[in-house]
Amino acid sequence: MKIDSAKSLLALHCAPAKDALSDTEAARLAALLPAWQLEHNRLVRTYAFADYYKTLAFVNALAYVTHQQDHHPELTVTYNRCVVRYDTHSVNQGQGGLSINDFICAAKADALVVETQ
Repeated sequence: MKIDSAKSLLALHCAPAKDALSDTEAARLAALLPAWQLEHNRLVRTYAFADYYKTLAFVNALAYVTHQQDHHPELTVTYNRCVVRYDTHSVNQGQGGLSINDFICAAKADALVVETQ
């Protein structure tokens, strides 16, 4: 499958990854998800919500999705924000980096927000 949109990422399922993406490929995939930033070999986005309840509703929905994908982010949760950070610890012989799984889950996280708006 050609990955050329966020929608094409949504159609994929995470699988074990051994090799990190090249910087060029990570930048290409990041361009498909413009709200996300590449920071220190991580894919990062801050989501803003109206209140604590909506923030936690997103966190719980994201926990469900990431459990299904078996690819879990680092989360920082405050009253009306959630910072989501993805990277893949298993790539680069355990040194970490970005894999396609990070972009798949980022697209799925974005879809959760669109569904709740």
